[in-house]
Amino acid sequence: MQKPTVRAFFDENTATWSYVIWSETDTQKRCAIIDSVLNFDLPSCTSSTRSADIIIDFIKEKQLAVEWILETHIHADHLTAAHYLKEQLGGKIAISKHILTIIATWVPIFQTQDDTSLDGSQFDHLFDNDEKFTVGDMQAQILHTPGHTPADTTYVIGNAVFVGDTIFLPDVGSGRCDFPGGSAEHSYDSSRRLFALPDDYRVYVGHDYPPEYRRGPQCMCTIGEQKQLNVRLHLGIGKEEFVQQRQREDTGKSVPQLLLPSIQANLRNGQFGQAVGGTQFVKLPVNKL
Repeated sequence: MQKPTVRAFFDENTATWSYVIWSETDTQKRCAIIDSVLNFDLPSCTSSTRSADIIIDFIKEKQLAVEWILETHIHADHLTAAHYLKEQLGGKIAISKHILTIIATWVPIFQTQDDTSLDGSQFDHLFDNDEKFTVGDMQAQILHTPGHTPADTTYVIGNAVFVGDTIFLPDVGSGRCDFPGGSAEHSYDSSRRLFALPDDYRVYVGHDYPPEYRRGPQCMCTIGEQKQLNVRLHLGIGKEEFVQQRQREDTGKSVPQLLLPSIQANLRNGQFGQAVGGTQFVKLPVNKL
């Protein structure tokens, strides 16, 4: 099994892990970027490319060629830098075809149909369920792993598994399931699909919220560790027990601080909407959440 080289980048403000993945045996040095971050300060409504520029500098230093800019799902807690990265480095922006469900849910809420394509054409490629593709000389595959949202996707690249918010490190557990279209039942089923992968496969998570006893954020564990140690989803926990606990913990949960700007921008692959009089705007729908 191919073992990609993975470089992780942590954004402290949003507790997000972004990744650059490549093969040391690929003579063309092609790479993929997964779950990038566009920095955004909500009180001042200002954006910056600080986190993305760190990734750009790394890719240029390593003389890598960006083949893919991948999103595991439409994030509700940070803005993606996919569009900016494509402008700077090239590559194809891709996401699951289930993004169409997310677009159909949120565009009517924001009333952004004038600047958000309803057919997903703002993305270069929409992956089918279980679609196979390549990153450089490495075999890769999509796994549809819904639950956190209906469109969550896992990318299996060689023996590296990029799960987004489908599952977190074992001492954190799993992502919330109370967003529109989320499902604790589907979240459990998705975990079992991941657990069918070989035990030694490396699992890279989209966020880390380390408990107090753990020193600092981490990004990786193995499938075997998840199966035995995940506090919410280990093999000893049944579906009904998980669903009841997940629903109990999600009830009354506050929305992520950046939810409203994140979803609007991420539905456009990290772009803000059409300018009015030279100024772009983020909409704040009242009493809709």
